[in-house]
Amino acid sequence: MLKIKELGIYIHIPFCKQKCYYCDFISYANKEDSIAEYVEALKKEIKQEANKQEYEITTIYIGGGTPSILDAKYIKEIIDTIKENYKIAEKPEITIEINPGTVNKEKLQIYKKTGINRISIGLQSTNNKLLKQIGRIHTFEEFLTCYQLARKVGIKNINVDLMLGLPNQTLQDLEESINTVISLNPEHISLYSLIVEKNTKMQKMIEEAQVTLPEEDLERAMYWKAKKILKQNGYLHYEISNFAKRGYESKHNTNCWLQKEYLGFGVAAHSYFDNRRYCNTNSIKEYCKNIEEENLIKNRTICEIQTDEAKKKEYMLLGLRKLEGVNIQEFKNKFIENPIYLFHAELEKLVKQELVEIDLNQIKLTNKGLDLANLVWENFV
Repeated sequence: MLKIKELGIYIHIPFCKQKCYYCDFISYANKEDSIAEYVEALKKEIKQEANKQEYEITTIYIGGGTPSILDAKYIKEIIDTIKENYKIAEKPEITIEINPGTVNKEKLQIYKKTGINRISIGLQSTNNKLLKQIGRIHTFEEFLTCYQLARKVGIKNINVDLMLGLPNQTLQDLEESINTVISLNPEHISLYSLIVEKNTKMQKMIEEAQVTLPEEDLERAMYWKAKKILKQNGYLHYEISNFAKRGYESKHNTNCWLQKEYLGFGVAAHSYFDNRRYCNTNSIKEYCKNIEEENLIKNRTICEIQTDEAKKKEYMLLGLRKLEGVNIQEFKNKFIENPIYLFHAELEKLVKQELVEIDLNQIKLTNKGLDLANLVWENFV
C-alpha cells in the first residue's frame, strides 16, 4: 500500500496591467491576447505531470503577475484540471493573489464556488501618494471596495500585503497603514521591506534621484514598530515577513519552509520534487510551443540536484526564517544527526555575534538576528 505524502502546487500567471516599479518577478503587461493560449498550455502541463499516485495535494497557490486580471472562467478551468487529475486533500488551502480594481462580486463568487478559500490582496500602503510613487495602479479606496466585496461573498481567510522602506515613507505613514488594515480584521498580514532589484524602474528612479529611500535606522524602526502593533492586536509573528491570527498561518508557504515538495506550473514556475529544484522557461511563446509539441522537458532547467549536505543546510536556512526557528528534534528525525553538532562552527560564530540563540529544543534568531537575518542565512548557503 502506497504511503500518501503531501504535495503543493504553484500556478504562475505572468500577466499584469502594469509592471510595478519595484517588481522583478516574471510578469508581462499588455499581453492579454496570449491569455487563452497560455491557459490551454497550462492545463496540458498540469495533466502531463499527473502521475503522482502516492501524493495528496494539500495546498494550491495561484500567483503572478496578477492572476485576478484573468477572466474567472480561466481560474475555474485551471483548478478543475488539478482536481480532475490529482488526489486532493479533504480540506486543501487554495490561495489566489488579487489586486484591487481587477475583481468584482461575480468574479469573487466564482472563486469561492471553485474552491478558493484564501485570497491575498496586494495593497502595499494606504497612502495613495506612496502607491502612485511605486507604480501601483490602484487606490486605497479601491482596495477597501475589493476587501469588502470579498467578505460579502464569504471569503473567510484574507491576507493583506504591506510594504515598508518605501521611497519618502515615514514612520507615521507605516503606522497609519498598519492600524487601518488591522481595523479591517484580516486573518493574515504580510509585511515586506522594499528591496531594490537590478534593472527595475525603481533602481533607475533612485539612481536619478527622483525618489529617496528611508535611512536604514528608520527602516528598522518601522519593522519593530509594526511588529509591536501587530503583536498587540493578536497577530502571531511566525516568519520574518508574515503575521497571522492563530490557525491562519499560510500552509503553502509554511510547507515550503519545512522543505515539503511542490510542483510549479506555468512560465517561470519553480518546483521542488524528488530532491531536485527546477524551473520553467521565462518565455510565454516558448512555453506554449513546447507544451503544444508535447516536449515538456524542453521548458525546464534543472537548478539543483540536492546532496544530503545541501539539504541539511537549506533546512537550517529555511527554518531560521521562522520565528520559532529550527526544532532540534525534528531535524534529528529527518536527518538523524544533531544540528548543533553538525553546524557547530557556524552556530558558535552566530551565538558569539548574538544573532542566534540555542536552548534544548530550538535554534532561533535573536532580536538582533531579526535585523541582520541575511548575515545568518549566508552561513547556510
